[in-house]
Amino acid sequence: MSESPDPTDRRTASMIRVDQAGEYGATRIYAGQLAVLGDRHPMAREIAHMAEQEERHRKFFDDMIARRGVRPTALQPLWNRAGFALGAITAAIGPRAAMACTAAVETEIDRHYRQQLDELGDSDPELSAAVADFRAEELEHKEAAIAAGAENAPGYPLLNLAIRAGCRAAIALSKRI
Repeated sequence: MSESPDPTDRRTASMIRVDQAGEYGATRIYAGQLAVLGDRHPMAREIAHMAEQEERHRKFFDDMIARRGVRPTALQPLWNRAGFALGAITAAIGPRAAMACTAAVETEIDRHYRQQLDELGDSDPELSAAVADFRAEELEHKEAAIAAGAENAPGYPLLNLAIRAGCRAAIALSKRI
């Protein structure tokens, strides 16, 4: 007879911490984009919809952190400012750059969530189900961004590369700090 997994083991706690931090960062990116584009811009409705989904994801992980006694990242104040700045700067470049930001972030989040699902297997059904559901919505965001012209943003290859590298760094740091 096998024991049920400890939902707060080190590996799982790290996953929950980084996922909460990532979803929080996403809400801040969209807040920055909306602050620059305003609610009358044609892209505002799509961005607001994505922001609502990210907020729901964040609330799920906030609840999981509280229920499982996981320490949140100490970097949250940094992700607050960095996320908002990234959203505002890309929106200031233009709506396609804002969508390029979304496409780049969601590319890395898809990769990150796929790795988590592979690592989790069936060891934590609650976390696995949430990650799978949220991953599907993140992929919808990426597809919407591409459809909105993300790849036609000024300097797209460099913008994509820089944002993806920043996401990978944020993931690595938030797992531990």
